[in-house]
Amino acid sequence: MASPAREFDTAGASSAPAGSLGRDEAETLARTLRAVADPTRLQVLSIISHSPDGEITVGDLAQHLGLRQPTVSHHLRIMVGDGLLARDQRGRNAWYSIVESRRADIADLIR
Repeated sequence: MASPAREFDTAGASSAPAGSLGRDEAETLARTLRAVADPTRLQVLSIISHSPDGEITVGDLAQHLGLRQPTVSHHLRIMVGDGLLARDQRGRNAWYSIVESRRADIADLIR
């Protein structure tokens, strides 16, 4: 059985079904998936989301994960860059929390 012909708009792109991801949404999602596609980063998100105040320092994360601070900082920098985490410098400590607008997305990821 022959497949039905695809319809093309004037720009030459095929028409997408209603409710499907647009290009911008797909690129945002792909960037987020790359940012969390690491077991350590998923653990970081889980630890922060379950912390009593919803925030934690690099030192505390390093201790929980059994990793060195530079390693943890590397992972945090990637997630801050993607907009998953917010960084708040207080004196000598940097506190990390989940960006409020991303909280539901992260909860779905670590469930």
